[in-house]
Amino acid sequence: MEKAKLQEYWKINLGYLIGLLVAWFLVSYGFGILLAEPLNAIQIGGFKLGFWFAQQGSIYIFVLLIFIYVALMNSLDRKFDVREE
Repeated sequence: MEKAKLQEYWKINLGYLIGLLVAWFLVSYGFGILLAEPLNAIQIGGFKLGFWFAQQGSIYIFVLLIFIYVALMNSLDRKFDVREE
């Protein structure tokens, strides 16, 4: 792959990583810690929503973000015609 395409590929890849890490940070730290009290006014299945995000929600979101990253990278690999050997 030529250098310009390689740089564009990694620029897009880093953009995906930064965006997904920001989303994970917002869910785990923001919802689980900073906004826990306001979210605790909402209950799902008998559990306060702030507690749920702190204990389980950030883990579920992390796993979901992994699948999103895989899908994004597969699409990017097809766009740049990158194949694993």
